Amino acid sequence: MDRGVTKSIKVKLAIFTAAVFIAGGCALHASRTGVPPEVQAVVASISEDANEGRYEKIHSEAADEWRNDATLEKTTAVFSTVKDKLGKVKDRQLHAASEENTSSGRLPGHSFVLTYDTKFERGEGMETFTLVERKGQWQLAKYFVNSTALQ
Repeated sequence: MDRGVTKSIKVKLAIFTAAVFIAGGCALHASRTGVPPEVQAVVASISEDANEGRYEKIHSEAADEWRNDATLEKTTAVFSTVKDKLGKVKDRQLHAASEENTSSGRLPGHSFVLTYDTKFERGEGMETFTLVERKGQWQLAKYFVNSTALQ
């Protein structure tokens, strides 16, 4: 094989590798910061309401999916148990985020599932918020906390 051809292939391979690396880096960056501010604001609002014991507000502003699965009493029990056993949220770091836009399935429509490494006053855990977009507003559809301190 001719040296010029070999050099040309190496240059193209290097450019391709760099392009894949840059694109991969951008994709990783986008997945970490790709959560829209309005979605982040709903998580912050739910957290503040839970810290202040405004469970009725959480329930009334939640999506139909939440209200169909949880009465006001169950909503109160979920958030008050987390607050009583773990305390208020001190720090929350995004661990993973996924966005879906489907016409069928368990949560049809536009949704985000956000998982956080969360430090509470009296322990640590993983929080998962599932938010759905309904009529241009993001609403809580599911919430889960996994922590040994809840046992």
